Amino acid sequence: MKKIILLLFSLQFVLAVAQKQTLKAQFVSNQKIDADEFVGFDSLENLYYIKNNVLFKKYKNELWQYKNISLGEITRVDILNPLRIVLFYENFNTIIMLDNQLNETQKINFSKNDIPIIVSATGNASQNKLWIYNSLSQQIGLFDYLNNNFHSITNSVQGNFKYYDSNLNTFEWIDNKNNWYSCDIFGKITSLGKISDFDQIQLVSDQVVIFSKDGKLYLQDLSKKSIQLIENVEKSFKNFFYKDQILSIFTNQEITNYKITIP
Repeated sequence: MKKIILLLFSLQFVLAVAQKQTLKAQFVSNQKIDADEFVGFDSLENLYYIKNNVLFKKYKNELWQYKNISLGEITRVDILNPLRIVLFYENFNTIIMLDNQLNETQKINFSKNDIPIIVSATGNASQNKLWIYNSLSQQIGLFDYLNNNFHSITNSVQGNFKYYDSNLNTFEWIDNKNNWYSCDIFGKITSLGKISDFDQIQLVSDQVVIFSKDGKLYLQDLSKKSIQLIENVEKSFKNFFYKDQILSIFTNQEITNYKITIP
């Protein structure tokens, strides 16, 4: 009898742990989209995507676009600031800045800079600056695009960037060993922990990430040392985007939005 009770208790414990390791997503909406790549939504709920190397911005029935075939493939689009969108063309070492109607406001060709700079990572920063990782010096710095001035703020950063992202105050990256680091505007580098192996990833906060691996989505919280499988979402997808408790998944010509609650 004691063995049966112990077995039942053990089974309940296993089930309880299993429940804690999953996170259920709630369907919200979906919409058709003719795109090669889904970029995401900005803070004003504008939708951004790329089709045939053209950047599109859509809001309800309004549609804007930006095309620059002379610079080759778009490497990265930063929509952190909807009034200052940053397009990175890595093959031409060039950044294009756009306004909220996708009009070109500035073109920065770093190959023509007085100080040699080869940009391999970039993003919006505060106070009219851009985050820049200069692969020539392997240093992170800030580029003042109004005064055309670059200032390195770190020593040489070792290791390749497997993934990077930025906000106004920090530049963050994951190296090829899945170590997660953050650099503030003063050049202080902080180790945030080690991430599970991933195919795609998005940083949610300074301790939480959402990542995909082998066609499944997970939420990892380093502070709680937990990994949760995200359930009830599309099984086949090209990429995903998370913002304000909404997880958007881009499948074959469709975006499906889900509500997930992250404490």
